[in-house]
Amino acid sequence: MKTTARNALIVATLFLAAGGLFASHAHADASPARQPAALQADGLVWETFQSGDYAKIQASLEASTAAYLRNPNDAVTAAHVGWLHMWRLSERSRLDRTPASITDDAVLARKYFQKAVDLAPDDARFRGFLASAMLAEAQIDRDAALREQGTVIMQQAVKDWPAFNLFTAGYVASNQPADSDGFKRALDQQWQNLEVCAHTTLDHHGANLDQLSNVMFKASTGSRDARACLNSSIAPHNEEGFLLNMGDMLTKSGDWQTAQKVYALAKRSPDYASWPYRDVLEQRIHDAQANVAAFNAALTPGQKPATPMMLSSSYSCMACHQH
Repeated sequence: MKTTARNALIVATLFLAAGGLFASHAHADASPARQPAALQADGLVWETFQSGDYAKIQASLEASTAAYLRNPNDAVTAAHVGWLHMWRLSERSRLDRTPASITDDAVLARKYFQKAVDLAPDDARFRGFLASAMLAEAQIDRDAALREQGTVIMQQAVKDWPAFNLFTAGYVASNQPADSDGFKRALDQQWQNLEVCAHTTLDHHGANLDQLSNVMFKASTGSRDARACLNSSIAPHNEEGFLLNMGDMLTKSGDWQTAQKVYALAKRSPDYASWPYRDVLEQRIHDAQANVAAFNAALTPGQKPATPMMLSSSYSCMACHQH
């Protein structure tokens, strides 16, 4: 695969990776008006997603797409189809060989997120996801106009819900060169996200990280931001995954000492002991200094990194969502 295509795929490892969460924080509430087929498809989506069963993505896509065809005015179902396409693209490193046609998942994700936004224009999550898909497709097609359009939508989504979309905006840019303005802005967005969730101001070299409570985002409990900041049934390890990514970005920036402090915050989560990726984080702390070079290493086309950042890993979504 050519370098430009490979870079486009890395950019397209969006929010689910979290996940996430560029979807790592996401979940749409079921509506009483939704059809039984849609609700049944929802169950398969979350069963597949939270078990980390990448091999069953196509089966889940079939169910959700069929539900969408029965009722194309269901914003939640449209978004679920978009999420599944992005998960398949995001964790493509699970595949022995990455087909060029996997870029079609970015195109389809954009289609379904656009539909979700059209149906639910006040949902800032959907707009953040749409912007991320647009940015991925823009890089694949080298389309400057689409990139600008996606950037504008993302900026508004961040304004509308900072706790949710600061991560989305920053995560998508974490593959950029460490000395680029885009990467520096993305890392700052992770600090801003942490500050919004913790309701405090933090020194960006970690001098006052100890002031955070044992339940890291406790100040958000009961607020709208809780679903974006805290662990939940939908993202049982949201906090841990967020901190793994932020530590990776700090490491890539060269500040591996602060990265170690941020990684270590994940251990304060009451759910840390059940996190499937705690061994990854422990190794990150141990190897932080060496990983500065590893995360900045130039790769040949098609080469997989020996030590991938969360963004380009096989757990880019699962670090937050897997039980």
